[in-house]
Amino acid sequence: MPNQPSARKIGGYIMWVTFAAGCVTSTLFMTACAPNFLALEFIREIAGVEITYLQWMLASAPFALPLLLLLPILTYVFYPPQTKGGHEVPAWAAEELQKMGPLSGRERILSALVLLAITLWMFGGAYVEATTAALIVISLMLIMRVVSWKEMAGNHTAWTTLTLLATLVTLAGGLSRTGFVKWFADGVAAHMGGLSPTFTIIALVTVYFCSHYMFASLTAHTSAMMPVMLAVGLGIPGVPADKLALALALTTGIMGVITPYATGPGLAYYESGYLPSADFWRLATIFGFIFLGALLAIGVPILLAR
Repeated sequence: MPNQPSARKIGGYIMWVTFAAGCVTSTLFMTACAPNFLALEFIREIAGVEITYLQWMLASAPFALPLLLLLPILTYVFYPPQTKGGHEVPAWAAEELQKMGPLSGRERILSALVLLAITLWMFGGAYVEATTAALIVISLMLIMRVVSWKEMAGNHTAWTTLTLLATLVTLAGGLSRTGFVKWFADGVAAHMGGLSPTFTIIALVTVYFCSHYMFASLTAHTSAMMPVMLAVGLGIPGVPADKLALALALTTGIMGVITPYATGPGLAYYESGYLPSADFWRLATIFGFIFLGALLAIGVPILLAR
C-alpha cells in the first residue's frame, strides 16, 4: 500500500499529523515526555526553581493548544492528501471500533488512576510530592493488575530516565555546589552584556531549539544543553530564573519535530513508507519554524507578563 502514490499521500498526511501532534502534546503536558522530568530536575538543582504541574499547564496551554487544534489544517495546507473524501475509511473505523467492544475493566481502572494522578499533580502539591503521587498510582496499577511487573520491568525508556536522574542530575548538583556553574555562567554572560532579559530568554530558547539538529535524542539534548543554557541565562543580571527555566523546559517536546532522528518515534514514522525523505525534511523545517514561532510569539510573552 505505501508504494501506491495516492495511498502514500493519504497515509503521509495522517502520519505527519500524528507525529507532529505527539511533539506538541509532549510540551503541553509535563508528564507526556520523559526528558521533561530530567529538565525539571536540572532546573531544581541549578536554578533552585520548583515548577508544578499546574504552572506548566498554564504556561504551555496558550501556545500548545492552538498548535494542536490547527495541526490538521496546517498539514492540509502544506501536505494535502490526494484523496479528500470517501466512505471507506469511516466505515472501516466504525467496524474496528465495534470489534474492540466496550471498555474493559482494566481500561476503566486505568482511566480512573490516570485522573487520580493528574488531580494529585495539579492540586495535591501542598500535601503530597509529585514523585510520591506517581509511585502511589504505579503501586495501585500493580495491585489492581492493570499492568504486570514483567511489563513494567520491560519499559526500558522509563528505567533509562531513572538512571539518568540518579547520575546526571546528581552531577549537575555537584557542579553547582562547587561553583563550576557560576564560573561558567559569569564567563559567558560577560559576552552577552547589554541584552535585555526578554531578548536574552528569546535568544537562549532559540539556540536551545535549533541546537537539537545535533542530537538524536531529546534525553541526550536535555542532559547536555539544559545545564549550559541555564548557566548562561542565570549569569545575566535581571533575567528571571523561573521564567527562563520554564521557557527552556517548554522547548523540549516541540523541538522533536525538526528532524527524523530528533526523537525516538520520529524514526518509526520516517521509515513507515508513507513519508518520503524529501517530504519529511520539508515538513520538519516548516513546522519547526511554526512551533518555535508559536513559543516565542505567544508562549514567552505570556509567560513574562505573569
